[in-house]
Amino acid sequence: MRHLHRDRVALASAAAALLLGLSAAAAGEAFKLRSPTVAPDGTLANDQVYDGFGCSGRNISPALTWSGAPAGTKSFALTVYDPDAPTGSGWWHWVVYDIPASVTELAEGAGDAGGSLPASAKQGRTDFGTAGYGGPCPPAGDKPHHYVFTLYALKVATIDVPAGSSAAWIGFTIRASRLASSSFTALYGR
Repeated sequence: MRHLHRDRVALASAAAALLLGLSAAAAGEAFKLRSPTVAPDGTLANDQVYDGFGCSGRNISPALTWSGAPAGTKSFALTVYDPDAPTGSGWWHWVVYDIPASVTELAEGAGDAGGSLPASAKQGRTDFGTAGYGGPCPPAGDKPHHYVFTLYALKVATIDVPAGSSAAWIGFTIRASRLASSSFTALYGR
């Protein structure tokens, strides 16, 4: 009888461990931002480089994909930031917000003037002074700069900022509604 009880306890423990393992697997993968265009810690191509300020790139925003958004995600926001810019405050290269929770990718070129962003998504003003993607263009001869691509899962469907808000203001509002974030960094120098 004791062996039967011990066997039942062992079986119940094994079943519980299996269920916990399945629950963890069912919970999905970690929130992850990726790019088929840009390798993490890789060098941005001329396609992504700004066309101006002495640079002659094509200024095409890279393709981005993501998965594993946490429960409760109602929208996404994306930023591209260069902390190495010689401004004392870095440089905002791209700000996109109000991306619907059902979206899991942005196509290459989505940040261009005629790009294919989701209908409700908005692009904030970058440090170039305009909305839309502005690629890297560090000073000639400077060390390669780091370009941090960050996707935020937000607990709100829209963020409340006036049109024309600065990237810093939008960034503050994004962080106030953040459930999770995922980043990768790419490099560029000239």
